[in-house]
Amino acid sequence: MSSKGAVDAGFRHEQLGLTHGQVIDMYRYMLLARRFDERNMLLQRAGKINFHVSGIGQEAAQVGAAFALDREKDYFLPYYRDYGFVLAVGMTPRELMLSAFAKADDPNSGGRQMPGHFGSKRLRIVTGSSPVTTQVPHAVGVALAAKMQKKDFVSFVTFGEGSSNQGDFHEGCNFAGVQKLPVIIMCENNQYAISVPIHKQLAGKVSDRALGYGFPGIRVDGNDALAVYAAVKEARERAVRGEGPTLIEAMMYRLSPHSTSDNDLAYRTKEEVDENWAKDGVARMKSYLIECGIWDEAKDADLSAELLLEVKEAIEYADNAPFPKPEDTLLHVYADSDGEGR
Repeated sequence: MSSKGAVDAGFRHEQLGLTHGQVIDMYRYMLLARRFDERNMLLQRAGKINFHVSGIGQEAAQVGAAFALDREKDYFLPYYRDYGFVLAVGMTPRELMLSAFAKADDPNSGGRQMPGHFGSKRLRIVTGSSPVTTQVPHAVGVALAAKMQKKDFVSFVTFGEGSSNQGDFHEGCNFAGVQKLPVIIMCENNQYAISVPIHKQLAGKVSDRALGYGFPGIRVDGNDALAVYAAVKEARERAVRGEGPTLIEAMMYRLSPHSTSDNDLAYRTKEEVDENWAKDGVARMKSYLIECGIWDEAKDADLSAELLLEVKEAIEYADNAPFPKPEDTLLHVYADSDGEGR
């Protein structure tokens, strides 16, 4: 689109109801997630943390979705790559670093679960567990509660395309469709289930499976934050009108290895990875903002420096925080007589 055409018709984000400030904030969270992710890869290599599972290449879809939801009332069930999503709904780099360092003050699990197992009562992020796809029926249950209580919040759940082959996915979709529940089910199709490529996992589209459950399924470009925003916004509007679930398949590419324990070049080529780096959603959003005339390289350099400092401060805080004590094993497991969780 030419600059004159953009002025005449309104910028694409404005057509979607987003202000300049909001779309810049979207980019900020995308870049923050990227910097957080990159730093964790280095920390693991340096032996400072034990493990990291990366979401590099998936930030655009995550942040686009977060901005389309009601971050004051909706319930979120993210999966383990969703750093961009949880940052955009209110988690801080310090909170995530406490998890990465497995420290006692980690608000996700008190340093007990692997990083990427998000949880926050304050932000209505429902705690996840290591077996994949278990969050789908949980999200459906949250949506059932919304319907029974006649409240206008929705639940939003994510997972990878490998998880779409699990029974929990199908059972959750079936129940949600039968009950017409206000749940948004988003598959982050990054084209690999660990080392298994998409052509060995799926004979068709994940989004087409929604037809069998009686609700809409759409496929969207997961590298385009605004496209994902539009899809999730429409899905939320359907949900609160009582029209039931939506299945969204966001197409993207996992640019990093499956985890820090993975050698991804054992099952894919560097050329394939480089080809997909050219489609990176973070770079795409930066280019869009510059094209709109609301961003430039100087602002980008300032933002990058600011975010690196924020991540550095989070690392220093988490590194110096105390580890859980053995005697605190039962904290948050049983309730005390005073009502405090133990």
